[in-house]
Amino acid sequence: MLFDSSLRRELAGSFSATLVALVTIVVTITLIRVVGDASRSIFSPADVLVIMAFTVLSDAPTILSLSMFIAVTAVITRMYRDSEMVIWLGTGKNPIGLVKPVLLFAWPVLLTILVLATLVLPWSYGRIEDLRDKFEKRGEIARFEPGKFQESSNGDQVFFIETDGRKEASGKNVFLLSRSGDSEMVAAAKSGRLEEVDGTKYLVLDHGQRLQYANSNNALSLATFEKMGIRLSGGDTSARNYAPTNSLTTLYLLSDPTPRNQGELVWRGGLVVAAINLLLLAVAAAGANPRVGSSTNFGFALLAFVVYFNCLILAKNGVETGQYSALEV
Repeated sequence: MLFDSSLRRELAGSFSATLVALVTIVVTITLIRVVGDASRSIFSPADVLVIMAFTVLSDAPTILSLSMFIAVTAVITRMYRDSEMVIWLGTGKNPIGLVKPVLLFAWPVLLTILVLATLVLPWSYGRIEDLRDKFEKRGEIARFEPGKFQESSNGDQVFFIETDGRKEASGKNVFLLSRSGDSEMVAAAKSGRLEEVDGTKYLVLDHGQRLQYANSNNALSLATFEKMGIRLSGGDTSARNYAPTNSLTTLYLLSDPTPRNQGELVWRGGLVVAAINLLLLAVAAAGANPRVGSSTNFGFALLAFVVYFNCLILAKNGVETGQYSALEV
Protein backbone atom coordinates (compact mmCIF):
# COMPACT_ATOMS: atom_id res chain seq x y z
CA MET A 1 0.00 0.00 0.00
CA LEU A 2 1.31 3.45 -0.92
CA PHE A 3 0.43 4.90 2.47
CA ASP A 4 2.32 2.11 4.29
CA SER A 5 5.45 2.51 2.16
CA SER A 6 5.51 6.28 2.56
CA LEU A 7 5.06 5.88 6.34
CA ARG A 8 7.92 3.40 6.56
CA ARG A 9 10.12 5.65 4.46
CA GLU A 10 9.46 8.63 6.74
CA LEU A 11 10.04 6.50 9.83
CA ALA A 12 13.37 5.35 8.45
CA GLY A 13 14.49 8.92 7.79
CA SER A 14 13.45 10.11 11.24
CA PHE A 15 15.03 7.07 12.88
CA SER A 16 18.36 7.62 11.08
CA ALA A 17 18.54 11.29 12.06
CA THR A 18 17.65 10.52 15.69
CA LEU A 19 20.15 7.68 15.83
CA VAL A 20 23.00 9.87 14.60
CA ALA A 21 22.16 12.55 17.16
CA LEU A 22 21.94 10.09 20.06
CA VAL A 23 25.14 8.29 19.10
CA THR A 24 26.97 11.62 18.95
CA ILE A 25 25.73 12.52 22.43
CA VAL A 26 26.56 9.11 23.90
CA VAL A 27 30.03 9.06 22.31
CA THR A 28 30.81 12.49 23.75
CA ILE A 29 29.63 11.56 27.26
CA THR A 30 31.40 8.20 27.12
CA LEU A 31 34.65 9.77 25.95
CA ILE A 32 34.61 12.21 28.87
CA ARG A 33 33.94 9.41 31.34
CA VAL A 34 36.60 7.07 29.92
CA VAL A 35 39.22 9.83 29.83
CA GLY A 36 38.42 10.50 33.48
CA ASP A 37 38.89 6.80 34.29
CA ALA A 38 42.20 6.79 32.42
CA SER A 39 43.40 9.80 34.41
CA ARG A 40 42.66 7.83 37.60
CA SER A 41 44.73 4.89 36.29
CA ILE A 42 41.70 2.63 35.83
CA PHE A 43 42.44 2.17 32.12
CA SER A 44 45.47 2.71 29.97
CA PRO A 45 45.39 6.06 28.13
CA ALA A 46 46.30 4.16 24.97
CA ASP A 47 43.06 2.16 25.22
CA VAL A 48 40.69 5.11 25.59
CA LEU A 49 39.24 4.92 22.07
CA VAL A 50 38.93 1.14 22.16
CA ILE A 51 37.14 1.18 25.51
CA MET A 52 34.91 4.00 24.30
CA ALA A 53 33.93 1.94 21.25
CA PHE A 54 33.12 -1.14 23.37
CA THR A 55 31.13 0.98 25.84
CA VAL A 56 29.03 2.58 23.09
CA LEU A 57 28.51 -0.87 21.58
CA SER A 58 27.22 -2.19 24.90
CA ASP A 59 24.78 0.75 25.07
CA ALA A 60 23.59 0.19 21.49
CA PRO A 61 20.35 -1.71 22.39
CA THR A 62 19.17 1.18 24.56
CA ILE A 63 20.16 3.75 21.93
CA LEU A 64 18.29 1.88 19.18
CA SER A 65 15.17 1.51 21.34
CA LEU A 66 15.11 5.20 22.18
CA SER A 67 15.73 6.17 18.54
CA MET A 68 12.78 4.09 17.34
CA PHE A 69 10.56 5.43 20.12
CA ILE A 70 11.34 9.04 19.27
CA ALA A 71 11.03 8.43 15.51
CA VAL A 72 7.60 6.80 15.77
CA THR A 73 6.35 9.49 18.16
CA ALA A 74 7.61 12.29 15.91
CA VAL A 75 6.21 10.89 12.66
CA ILE A 76 2.76 9.98 13.95
CA THR A 77 2.47 13.29 15.82
CA ARG A 78 3.27 15.12 12.57
CA MET A 79 0.68 13.08 10.70
CA TYR A 80 -2.01 14.13 13.14
CA ARG A 81 -0.85 17.75 13.07
CA ASP A 82 -0.84 17.92 9.25
CA SER A 83 -4.19 16.10 9.00
CA GLU A 84 -2.67 13.17 7.13
CA MET A 85 -4.42 10.84 9.53
CA VAL A 86 -7.71 12.06 8.07
CA ILE A 87 -6.79 10.25 4.86
CA TRP A 88 -5.92 7.10 6.79
CA LEU A 89 -9.12 7.17 8.78
CA GLY A 90 -11.12 8.03 5.64
CA THR A 91 -10.14 4.73 4.04
CA GLY A 92 -11.90 2.85 6.80
CA LYS A 93 -8.77 2.19 8.82
CA ASN A 94 -8.35 2.88 12.53
CA PRO A 95 -5.27 4.03 14.48
CA ILE A 96 -4.52 0.43 15.50
CA GLY A 97 -3.81 -0.25 11.82
CA LEU A 98 -0.63 1.81 12.19
CA VAL A 99 0.91 -1.01 14.19
CA LYS A 100 1.52 -3.18 11.11
CA PRO A 101 3.56 -0.66 9.04
CA VAL A 102 5.43 0.40 12.19
CA LEU A 103 6.42 -3.19 12.92
CA LEU A 104 7.37 -3.75 9.28
CA PHE A 105 9.72 -0.78 9.60
CA ALA A 106 11.06 -1.84 13.00
CA TRP A 107 11.66 -5.57 12.63
CA PRO A 108 15.28 -5.27 11.32
CA VAL A 109 16.10 -2.97 14.23
CA LEU A 110 14.38 -5.33 16.69
CA LEU A 111 16.41 -8.23 15.30
CA THR A 112 19.57 -6.15 15.70
CA ILE A 113 18.67 -5.39 19.32
CA LEU A 114 18.13 -9.12 19.95
CA VAL A 115 21.58 -9.98 18.56
CA LEU A 116 23.23 -7.14 20.45
CA ALA A 117 21.56 -8.00 23.75
CA THR A 118 22.27 -11.74 23.63
CA LEU A 119 25.64 -11.92 21.86
CA VAL A 120 27.43 -8.61 21.41
CA LEU A 121 26.66 -7.04 24.80
CA PRO A 122 28.44 -9.74 26.91
CA TRP A 123 31.32 -9.85 24.42
CA SER A 124 31.89 -6.09 24.65
CA TYR A 125 31.74 -6.11 28.46
CA GLY A 126 34.24 -8.98 28.45
CA ARG A 127 36.69 -7.05 26.28
CA ILE A 128 36.43 -4.03 28.60
CA GLU A 129 37.21 -6.23 31.62
CA ASP A 130 40.14 -7.81 29.74
CA LEU A 131 41.65 -4.39 29.08
CA ARG A 132 41.09 -3.31 32.69
CA ASP A 133 42.66 -6.53 34.02
CA LYS A 134 45.63 -6.26 31.66
CA PHE A 135 46.30 -2.69 32.79
CA GLU A 136 46.12 -3.68 36.46
CA LYS A 137 48.63 -6.51 35.88
CA ARG A 138 51.07 -4.42 33.86
CA GLY A 139 54.77 -4.61 34.75
CA GLU A 140 56.64 -2.15 36.91
CA ILE A 141 58.27 -0.48 33.89
CA ALA A 142 54.90 0.33 32.41
CA ARG A 143 53.89 1.88 35.73
CA PHE A 144 56.62 4.51 35.64
CA GLU A 145 55.12 7.96 35.22
CA PRO A 146 57.33 11.03 35.70
CA GLY A 147 56.57 13.22 38.67
CA LYS A 148 54.14 10.76 40.29
CA PHE A 149 54.47 8.20 43.06
CA GLN A 150 53.74 4.79 41.59
CA GLU A 151 52.99 1.61 43.50
CA SER A 152 54.01 -1.80 42.20
CA SER A 153 51.38 -4.35 41.30
CA ASN A 154 52.00 -6.37 44.49
CA GLY A 155 52.22 -3.29 46.70
CA ASP A 156 55.79 -4.03 47.85
CA GLN A 157 57.46 -1.10 46.10
CA VAL A 158 56.77 2.61 45.62
CA PHE A 159 58.69 4.62 42.99
CA PHE A 160 59.18 8.25 42.22
CA ILE A 161 61.31 9.47 39.32
CA GLU A 162 61.87 12.61 37.31
CA THR A 163 62.48 11.90 33.64
CA ASP A 164 65.56 12.94 31.77
CA GLY A 165 64.50 14.69 28.55
CA ARG A 166 67.46 13.22 26.69
CA LYS A 167 66.59 9.55 27.26
CA GLU A 168 63.30 7.80 27.77
CA ALA A 169 64.88 4.93 29.77
CA SER A 170 66.63 7.14 32.33
CA GLY A 171 65.71 9.72 34.93
CA LYS A 172 67.00 11.79 37.80
CA ASN A 173 66.09 12.31 41.46
CA VAL A 174 64.88 8.74 41.96
CA PHE A 175 63.10 7.66 45.16
CA LEU A 176 62.34 4.05 46.07
CA LEU A 177 60.55 2.44 49.01
CA SER A 178 60.71 -1.34 49.09
CA ARG A 179 59.39 -3.97 51.51
CA SER A 180 60.71 -7.53 51.56
CA GLY A 181 59.76 -9.91 54.34
CA ASP A 182 60.31 -8.16 57.65
CA SER A 183 62.63 -5.48 56.28
CA GLU A 184 62.01 -2.13 54.65
CA MET A 185 64.36 -0.12 52.48
CA VAL A 186 64.32 3.51 51.42
CA ALA A 187 66.71 4.57 48.67
CA ALA A 188 67.34 7.90 46.99
CA ALA A 189 69.65 8.46 44.04
CA LYS A 190 70.69 11.29 41.78
CA SER A 191 69.87 9.31 38.67
CA GLY A 192 68.52 5.99 37.51
CA ARG A 193 68.12 3.99 34.34
CA LEU A 194 66.52 0.83 33.07
CA GLU A 195 68.75 -2.06 32.05
CA GLU A 196 68.05 -5.60 30.87
CA VAL A 197 70.30 -8.46 32.01
CA ASP A 198 69.59 -11.98 30.75
CA GLY A 199 66.02 -11.02 29.90
CA THR A 200 65.34 -9.49 33.35
CA LYS A 201 64.62 -5.79 33.77
CA TYR A 202 66.47 -3.85 36.47
CA LEU A 203 66.25 -0.30 37.77
CA VAL A 204 69.88 0.75 38.22
CA LEU A 205 70.43 3.64 40.65
CA ASP A 206 73.58 5.75 40.56
CA HIS A 207 75.13 7.85 43.34
CA GLY A 208 72.67 7.56 46.18
CA GLN A 209 71.99 6.44 49.72
CA ARG A 210 70.10 3.50 51.13
CA LEU A 211 68.40 3.27 54.52
CA GLN A 212 67.38 -0.25 55.60
CA TYR A 213 65.32 -1.22 58.62
CA ALA A 214 64.70 -4.75 59.97
CA ASN A 215 61.51 -5.19 61.99
CA SER A 216 62.71 -8.42 63.64
CA ASN A 217 65.58 -6.84 65.58
CA ASN A 218 64.94 -3.12 64.99
CA ALA A 219 68.29 -2.88 63.22
CA LEU A 220 68.84 0.28 61.19
CA SER A 221 71.61 0.67 58.62
CA LEU A 222 72.61 3.51 56.33
CA ALA A 223 74.83 2.99 53.29
CA THR A 224 76.09 5.06 50.39
CA PHE A 225 76.35 3.42 47.00
CA GLU A 226 77.73 4.21 43.61
CA LYS A 227 75.45 1.77 41.84
CA MET A 228 72.57 -0.42 42.97
CA GLY A 229 70.19 -2.58 40.95
CA ILE A 230 66.54 -3.31 41.79
CA ARG A 231 64.84 -6.16 39.99
CA LEU A 232 61.52 -5.22 38.36
CA SER A 233 58.66 -7.58 37.66
CA GLY A 234 57.61 -8.06 34.06
CA GLY A 235 53.91 -8.06 34.81
CA ASP A 236 51.35 -10.81 35.17
CA THR A 237 50.42 -12.39 31.86
CA SER A 238 47.81 -14.77 33.28
CA ALA A 239 44.26 -14.70 32.02
CA ARG A 240 41.53 -12.86 33.87
CA ASN A 241 40.39 -15.04 36.77
CA TYR A 242 37.00 -13.42 37.33
CA ALA A 243 33.99 -12.80 35.15
CA PRO A 244 31.30 -10.21 35.95
CA THR A 245 27.76 -11.36 35.27
CA ASN A 246 27.30 -8.93 32.39
CA SER A 247 30.28 -10.48 30.57
CA LEU A 248 28.97 -14.07 30.71
CA THR A 249 27.47 -15.56 27.56
CA THR A 250 23.72 -16.04 27.36
CA LEU A 251 24.10 -19.81 27.03
CA TYR A 252 26.13 -19.91 30.24
CA LEU A 253 23.51 -17.86 32.07
CA LEU A 254 20.83 -20.30 30.92
CA SER A 255 22.89 -23.31 32.03
CA ASP A 256 23.57 -21.85 35.50
CA PRO A 257 20.28 -20.32 36.75
CA THR A 258 21.55 -18.57 39.87
CA PRO A 259 19.71 -15.41 41.02
CA ARG A 260 22.44 -13.12 39.64
CA ASN A 261 22.46 -14.94 36.30
CA GLN A 262 18.68 -14.84 36.10
CA GLY A 263 18.77 -11.12 36.83
CA GLU A 264 21.14 -10.59 33.91
CA LEU A 265 18.86 -12.70 31.67
CA VAL A 266 15.92 -10.52 32.70
CA TRP A 267 17.90 -7.44 31.68
CA ARG A 268 18.92 -8.84 28.28
CA GLY A 269 15.48 -10.18 27.46
CA GLY A 270 13.92 -7.00 28.81
CA LEU A 271 15.89 -4.91 26.30
CA VAL A 272 14.14 -6.69 23.43
CA VAL A 273 10.70 -6.66 25.06
CA ALA A 274 11.16 -2.99 25.96
CA ALA A 275 11.81 -2.07 22.33
CA ILE A 276 8.55 -3.73 21.23
CA ASN A 277 6.48 -2.27 24.05
CA LEU A 278 7.86 1.21 23.50
CA LEU A 279 6.91 1.03 19.81
CA LEU A 280 3.32 0.19 20.72
CA LEU A 281 3.33 2.87 23.40
CA ALA A 282 4.57 5.45 20.88
CA VAL A 283 1.70 4.65 18.48
CA ALA A 284 -0.85 4.95 21.28
CA ALA A 285 0.65 8.06 22.89
CA ALA A 286 0.98 10.03 19.64
CA GLY A 287 -2.72 9.56 18.86
CA ALA A 288 -4.11 9.85 22.38
CA ASN A 289 -4.71 13.59 22.10
CA PRO A 290 -3.94 14.93 18.62
CA ARG A 291 -4.53 18.53 19.69
CA VAL A 292 -1.54 18.73 22.02
CA GLY A 293 1.72 20.05 20.64
CA SER A 294 4.63 17.92 19.54
CA SER A 295 6.69 19.10 22.53
CA THR A 296 4.13 17.51 24.87
CA ASN A 297 4.36 14.19 23.06
CA PHE A 298 8.17 14.32 23.09
CA GLY A 299 8.16 15.13 26.80
CA PHE A 300 5.87 12.21 27.48
CA ALA A 301 8.00 9.94 25.28
CA LEU A 302 11.21 10.73 27.18
CA LEU A 303 9.47 10.41 30.54
CA ALA A 304 7.93 7.07 29.57
CA PHE A 305 11.30 5.80 28.32
CA VAL A 306 13.08 6.75 31.55
CA VAL A 307 10.36 5.24 33.73
CA TYR A 308 10.23 2.02 31.71
CA PHE A 309 13.98 1.41 31.82
CA ASN A 310 14.15 2.24 35.50
CA CYS A 311 11.45 -0.34 36.11
CA LEU A 312 13.51 -2.80 34.09
CA ILE A 313 16.55 -2.09 36.27
CA LEU A 314 14.43 -2.57 39.41
CA ALA A 315 13.20 -5.90 38.03
CA LYS A 316 16.75 -7.02 37.39
CA ASN A 317 17.86 -6.05 40.89
CA GLY A 318 14.81 -7.77 42.40
CA VAL A 319 15.64 -11.05 40.67
CA GLU A 320 19.33 -10.79 41.61
CA THR A 321 18.50 -10.30 45.29
CA GLY A 322 15.98 -13.14 45.29
CA GLN A 323 12.90 -11.01 46.00
CA TYR A 324 11.11 -12.75 43.13
CA SER A 325 11.93 -15.13 40.32
CA ALA A 326 12.50 -14.33 36.68
CA LEU A 327 9.12 -15.85 35.77
CA GLU A 328 7.36 -13.39 38.05
CA VAL A 329 8.79 -10.30 36.35
